[in-house]
Amino acid sequence: MSDVEKHEGGCACGEVRYKTSAYPTHTAVCHCRYCQLRTGSAFGVSVYFERNAVEKLSGKLQKFEYETESGNKVCTEFCVICGTTVYWYAEAFNGTVGIGGGTFDPPSFWYDIKREVFCRSKAPFSENAINDKYQTSPIYNQVKVDPYRQSGSG
Repeated sequence: MSDVEKHEGGCACGEVRYKTSAYPTHTAVCHCRYCQLRTGSAFGVSVYFERNAVEKLSGKLQKFEYETESGNKVCTEFCVICGTTVYWYAEAFNGTVGIGGGTFDPPSFWYDIKREVFCRSKAPFSENAINDKYQTSPIYNQVKVDPYRQSGSG
C-alpha cells in the first residue's frame, strides 16, 4: 500500500489512537438524526473501511448500541475519558467500520466524500459541492417510527 492509503487518528484527549491501512470503501456526509445526535452537530462525516484495515493502537472504548428506524442495529464506540465517538458498526454496512472523519490527524479530510445522505433533515446553513445527494439514503427502508430521536421529546 502507498503512504497515501495509511492514516492515523484518535480522540480529543489522545488516549484512543488508531491507524487505517487502506482506502475507504465508502464515504458520506450524513444529516440523519442519529448522526446529528452522535456528533452533537448538524451532520456526521462517515468514512468506512473494511474491518481488517483498521487497527486500534491504544485507549479504552465504551460501546453504545441502538436500533434505527430501518430496524438496523448500530454500535458506536467512544473514548471513556473524553467521549469522542471514534468508531461505529452499522448492520447495514456489514463487515465495515465507520470512522468519524474529523478524528483523522491533520491534515484531515484527505478522503473524497462521494455522497450526501438524509438531506431531508439537513440544516439550511449547510452547503457543499457534493453531487450525489439523497433525501434519505439508497439503502433506507423505514420499518418503524422513532419519535423520541426525531422530535427530541419522550
